[in-house]
Amino acid sequence: MKRRLVLSALAVVVAASGALVAPGAGLAAARATGNTNVAIKWNAIMLGTFATAAVPPPAATRLGAIVQAAVFDAVNGIETRYTPIHVAPAALDGSSPQAAVVGASYTAQVLLFPSQKAALDADLAASVAALSDGEGGSDASVANGLAWGNTVAKQIVAWRSTDGFNATPPAYVFEYAPGDWQITPGGSGPPKFRTLATTTPFALTSPSQFRPAGPPALDSAQYATDFNEVKAFGSATSTVRTPFQTETAKFWQLDTPIDIWDRVADSLAQENHFNLMRSARLLAFLNIAEADAAIAVWDAKNKYNFWRPVTAIGDPTWAPLMVTPYFQEYPSGHSGVSSAAATVLASFFGQGAQFTVTSNGLPGVDRSFTGFPDAIAQVADARVFAGFHFRFSCNDATQMGVQVANYAESTLMQKVSDESD
Repeated sequence: MKRRLVLSALAVVVAASGALVAPGAGLAAARATGNTNVAIKWNAIMLGTFATAAVPPPAATRLGAIVQAAVFDAVNGIETRYTPIHVAPAALDGSSPQAAVVGASYTAQVLLFPSQKAALDADLAASVAALSDGEGGSDASVANGLAWGNTVAKQIVAWRSTDGFNATPPAYVFEYAPGDWQITPGGSGPPKFRTLATTTPFALTSPSQFRPAGPPALDSAQYATDFNEVKAFGSATSTVRTPFQTETAKFWQLDTPIDIWDRVADSLAQENHFNLMRSARLLAFLNIAEADAAIAVWDAKNKYNFWRPVTAIGDPTWAPLMVTPYFQEYPSGHSGVSSAAATVLASFFGQGAQFTVTSNGLPGVDRSFTGFPDAIAQVADARVFAGFHFRFSCNDATQMGVQVANYAESTLMQKVSDESD
């Protein structure tokens, strides 16, 4: 009987999403186990979905925000504590918040990554089985929660489908004055991800809301100092960069910012025993701040169109430690996104929170910190040591990240109830 009830609950969300459930054993199903907080559990599943699809870091920020916005609006639509991000609360009374989170994350990911439906179906089956065994309430409550989550996710994905990210950008016109971006080794054609610059933000009023003043003049003392730093420390054959600094460059480059910081959020939320609502709000703020920081950074990249160190140095015998990302230099994307993420995390856990960062690109290597400022300083160092950013680009992006995150947290998901999370 229980098996039939579980499959009945599954059918609600599967029929609505147009997916065919294929529950079963194996690695995909195992992704949904190991944590009773389904918001954290399904955030980890989301990161696995992105990794399987090899989503580029800039694009991953937008997708993460879509998924986590759906998750927040789903649980908030049942236990309304805050203003919604996009979907007004309309769940049936008694719907399971846990099931709503599962349904929202599952449906959003299936709509965004239909080729991964089989793995996500297995994750869904495992989660619903656990909920129907007592975590999520009655079978009717679970079914209603799944259906509500599915409804929310569809609305969020439809909303963001017209945000401009998938638009065709105007033709890129190369310019050749000193300071202008040029083709770098490892790429060809116009710089990548130009549509991020004109993507509608989640929280900001426009992509240019926190646009920085621009890089320093090429004849300025600041430019000379930072030019000499990256030339010395960022060279593939540098004699001044230490082994630890080389590892630092690789550590932060060989994983995506969203992977790195979402894992930190998941870990800290578990350590601090966050409940479902608080976890969903944290992850929504985190991923929206990451997305809007990326949008703001790309607005500035396209505005200033600044050259990379490999172009500025202009010495055919000089090469950076790592392959230069194929888009404009100023400001630093990783620094901006990481700063936004750290600002959100600090608002929940304190500037002096202790945490450990891991990198998928360097298994077995981790970095532990006793505060978010130290971690962000290391991100900036990593971009210089890798040989593809000037220090001023990292500093300006860091400030942008703070501004973006603070604005998002002051405008979205504002408290409307005196009830605690």
